Amino acid sequence: MISRGAAEAFIAACRDELEAPKPGNVHAYAPGHGMTVAQFVASSAAAADWLCMPAARVGARIRGAVEASLKAAGANTNLGIVLLCAPLAAAAELENLQLHAGLVRVLDGLDIGDADDAFAAIARAAPAGLGRAERHDVFAPAQVTLKQAMAQAADRDRIARQYATAFADVFGLGMTLHAAAMTRWCDPKWATLAVYLGFLSAFPDSHVVRKQGAEAAADICRTAMTFNAALWSAQHPADRLGDLLTWDAALKTRGINPGTSADLTVATLFGCRLQCALPSAHNSG
Repeated sequence: MISRGAAEAFIAACRDELEAPKPGNVHAYAPGHGMTVAQFVASSAAAADWLCMPAARVGARIRGAVEASLKAAGANTNLGIVLLCAPLAAAAELENLQLHAGLVRVLDGLDIGDADDAFAAIARAAPAGLGRAERHDVFAPAQVTLKQAMAQAADRDRIARQYATAFADVFGLGMTLHAAAMTRWCDPKWATLAVYLGFLSAFPDSHVVRKQGAEAAADICRTAMTFNAALWSAQHPADRLGDLLTWDAALKTRGINPGTSADLTVATLFGCRLQCALPSAHNSG
């Protein structure tokens, strides 16, 4: 059943993301920001069944997954991941459609109820930098569909932007980088890192922008370009590990966590796994 396969794909995607030495983010080489790998593992397991509940609305998946994650981890470890992966999981259930075509249908079908549930989940998770908004405030009842609300935030939040662009960053940059990196190194850890650095060097991380400001985010983006180029020039990526962990420690000392890039990375890994796991009929539409 695709729902069980999707849940397994989600947990595997979260595991692969944690195995990569992503500078500034929590990973197997180092904790950070008061959080540990164990918390992320627990939250991914708790969220999986909610995210992949057959025939559930996207908003219900988001709300259930966030509540389960908070209970399991005791902290907001995966709000962005859940917001990105819930529509992907719903799309994987649609028959006779490729994943991206199914995703477009899911996003177009979002309603005000989905927005209410997602708003409640966001307010419950209380992510760093969350404030009040003049329009479509998550602390007030929704007035538009979830896709419309996300479109209003797309210029300042890269996760919201995915809803407005049919996940263009994930299906474009993310999956392209993942395929190229797997061809080059045949190792999920380095492919994951390549996706993360690819996002981090392509645009300022919106989580960093919210917490540390645009200038800090732009500086990290420029530094990521250097690390990204060094990774792709390496025959053996492990040779770059020392430098990566040095930058990782420096970012964490400053309290900088490029969380949006990490969330987009999980969504990319999840999407790749879903495409591989879908029955052939799903890939023929």
